[in-house]
Amino acid sequence: MPFNIRAPSFDAHAINETIRSALASAGLDTTTGPMRGVTDTIRRALSSAGMPTTQGVAVARENVIDIVARVVDVRQDRASEPVWQPSMDAPQVPVGAFDSCEYANRAGTRAYKLYVPARIGASPPPLVVMLHGCTQSAGDFAAGTRMNRLAEEHGFLVVYPEQATSANPSKCWNWFKAQDQVRDSGEPSLIAGIVRDVAARHGVDTRRIFVAGLSAGAAMAVILGETYPELFAGIGAHSGLPYRSAHDIPSAMAAMKGGRSGIASVKAAPSPDAGPRRKIAQAVPTIVFHGDRDHTVQQSNGIEIVQQARNAHSAADAVMGMHDRMERGTSSGGRSFSRTIHADAAGRTRVEFWTVHGAGHAWAGGSESGSYTDASGPDASAEMTRFFLSLACAGSA
Repeated sequence: MPFNIRAPSFDAHAINETIRSALASAGLDTTTGPMRGVTDTIRRALSSAGMPTTQGVAVARENVIDIVARVVDVRQDRASEPVWQPSMDAPQVPVGAFDSCEYANRAGTRAYKLYVPARIGASPPPLVVMLHGCTQSAGDFAAGTRMNRLAEEHGFLVVYPEQATSANPSKCWNWFKAQDQVRDSGEPSLIAGIVRDVAARHGVDTRRIFVAGLSAGAAMAVILGETYPELFAGIGAHSGLPYRSAHDIPSAMAAMKGGRSGIASVKAAPSPDAGPRRKIAQAVPTIVFHGDRDHTVQQSNGIEIVQQARNAHSAADAVMGMHDRMERGTSSGGRSFSRTIHADAAGRTRVEFWTVHGAGHAWAGGSESGSYTDASGPDASAEMTRFFLSLACAGSA
């Protein structure tokens, strides 16, 4: 068969409409119930085949995240391929290596992606650990947060551990399971193992390792700060939940809606005979972002993360305590925000809380090339990077 025969052209919209009409005539509603993903699946299939659709039926999404998700090109998950490319009008930035790796220990095996910038200074580089949210992948999260671009600018490495569907069908980090809330067990041990392995192989500055995440990833970042405080010098939690706020799926759902049915809500230092239910949080510098219209993980969870961190730092400096101040502003995208700074007696910022007004469950200031982002918000990636790199080598691994 000749190879130069031109394939017939197709009207993707017409195909989509024909299938939709056929389903509707059969009494199948693709906007609700088990069939609600059909139309969206058809649209994505047509698009991936080179037949993008400009119209279609709006499809309701699962109640995981409350904004429209964007499908990320699968090419962004290929080994050694960067998840972003500078536009022709943007300053040309060197592109480093973005490699797919794997780590295993007694708790199991997890894949991860590692970004090593093209330019690293003479000093050992810092390392930022980025934990994706439910239904996301490492490449998707890298694209949405644009953390690799900041890695090139500031000369740090970024590692993106990836949850396995065998561990959680929605690819959520299991922050609500008891075995995944303690040191040297479950997912905390896997992520800590990835970090130590990367740090050893790439000569990372072990005093400047930081962890951040979105949603379930943010909840796991908080757990890592509590269980491995000597490893992580700073925590970034975007739309996450406080330490031990749940112990199973029902309590996790309650916690996400603002309930406190979990193991512990840290309010004060423990009594001498207190057990783990009243364990005080570790004093690790923490930056928190949360939208005040987040209906997936209520903002009260972000407030509780801040309270836990603030209490821990206050206990560490019981004589002088903490000093607070608030600033207000508007992002370049028009989103207003409030920033509360909690500093110690020496004036060093220990905790920051960013309330993004009018925002839902999405990474503030993120790129539309990734899922669950709000481009109009203040740049959470840039602010977390600024917060992390301003810390005076707080960790010591």
